[in-house]
Amino acid sequence: MRIVTGMNIYDKIFDESIVTIGNFDGVHRGHAEIFAHLKRKCCVRNLPSVVVTFEPHPLKVLAPESAPLLITTFEQKAELIEEAGIDCLVVVPFSKGFSRMPAKDFVLNILCSSLGMRHIIIGHDYAFGRGREGNFNTLETLGAVNGFTLEDLPPIGEGGIVFSSSLVRSAIVDGDMDAASRILGRYYRISGTVVHGREIGQTLGFPTANIATPNELIPSDGVYAVIAQVDGQIVKGACSIGFNPTFGADKRTIEVFLLDYSGHIYDHGIEVHFVQRLRAVKRFKDVSALKSAISHDVANARIILENLNATYLKLKGGSESCAH
Repeated sequence: MRIVTGMNIYDKIFDESIVTIGNFDGVHRGHAEIFAHLKRKCCVRNLPSVVVTFEPHPLKVLAPESAPLLITTFEQKAELIEEAGIDCLVVVPFSKGFSRMPAKDFVLNILCSSLGMRHIIIGHDYAFGRGREGNFNTLETLGAVNGFTLEDLPPIGEGGIVFSSSLVRSAIVDGDMDAASRILGRYYRISGTVVHGREIGQTLGFPTANIATPNELIPSDGVYAVIAQVDGQIVKGACSIGFNPTFGADKRTIEVFLLDYSGHIYDHGIEVHFVQRLRAVKRFKDVSALKSAISHDVANARIILENLNATYLKLKGGSESCAH
């Protein structure tokens, strides 16, 4: 997948293309359906597929106090969009200055001039540009004059629930990994680096990997059954998130005990996929009680991970694309 950003978004990128636009945080099942629809249109018309997004998230610039914790880092979002088979990701650098650009100028100068847009697909009730003036009616009017058509897809969901990034965030904050997985279409994951911690787990007989992560959205404090990817290996594990009240820690940590694994992985990259929450964080009366609880957590994690949903464990992705 080609990624275009910076001032290069004003270059002539395509003579013709089909476009969708949005923030696409989390790249959930609703977004996946938009991308699948985009690809089908592109295959029929033999045109490249283009996803246009913004970085940073507009609210991070315009109203930082109201900005959501993001489900994915930019790198994760780009990877997931590439796995959906998209040909080109156009990343618009978002700033206060850019936010003042009229929607008409954005459509004409970037979508039409740079991308050669012939058709645009937007999600239900999506709007962009200054004052959210880039809505369906505006696009329809501009399209009639500038030679592009458009579609406004209906809400996408199941069981009476419309898939949305806000629902995913709510589920993750609540530690409801089942609900998050159903909307994402995969287990929620964070990525990061293994760093040195207090090494309490080592003294308890359960050495853990302490994770430093750029991910903003961390599941609620508790113990989780997880799948980790480290050094090219897929490893089952149990993850504890919180302040370790038994030892009076004052720093929130993410610690993963890797089952049946040995190796020196400090400073190594790691991905952690959250399968299911096992329990809340507790203060134990003594170390013996804590060790007993950890043993019970590990046993439960093993049972859960033996029966995980393989379709949600998307470790490597990719899909076919049409030739142009």
